[in-house]
Amino acid sequence: MFLKVQLPWNVIISAENLDARGLMLQRSILIRLLDDFACKKATKDLGYFLAVMTLESIGEGKVRQHSGDVLFPVVFSGITFKLFRGEILDGVVHKVLKHGVFLRCGPVENVYLSNLKMADYKYVPGENPVFLNDKLSKIGKDVTVRFMVIGTKWLEVEREFQALVSLDGDFLGPVS
Repeated sequence: MFLKVQLPWNVIISAENLDARGLMLQRSILIRLLDDFACKKATKDLGYFLAVMTLESIGEGKVRQHSGDVLFPVVFSGITFKLFRGEILDGVVHKVLKHGVFLRCGPVENVYLSNLKMADYKYVPGENPVFLNDKLSKIGKDVTVRFMVIGTKWLEVEREFQALVSLDGDFLGPVS
């Protein structure tokens, strides 16, 4: 789920943002690191990047030959989010289809719960389609559902994960 990681990173500061005073340079490096971190989104091994916690160290800057920019190697600790097989999580339904529902779980937008993995539930079509079981428990849009992760898939081009989940298990299903 949430991982605390320590990462090496290369931060490039343009020549016009350089300042002889150390505090302004450190500020420029930190701002650039946060911008780069936000653009990265996710990696297959670490999951989604959520937050930079602490800047551990800033290495010696190296001037790039052609541009005059300076590259600083930095090490920082941060928080990431990654789904693991067998993990129990909560997600919110954002799309109901005849063959299943799509949920959001943290930064993961494509969590799929197939109708085959919610055995007791039957599809009820209509203006606001839902899945309903014999105990009148309802899975529909904006409903929070507790599920177990069956598997995940990394999509390199989109830089995001997809997950397949199930309600097979104790205390899984809609959360009131």
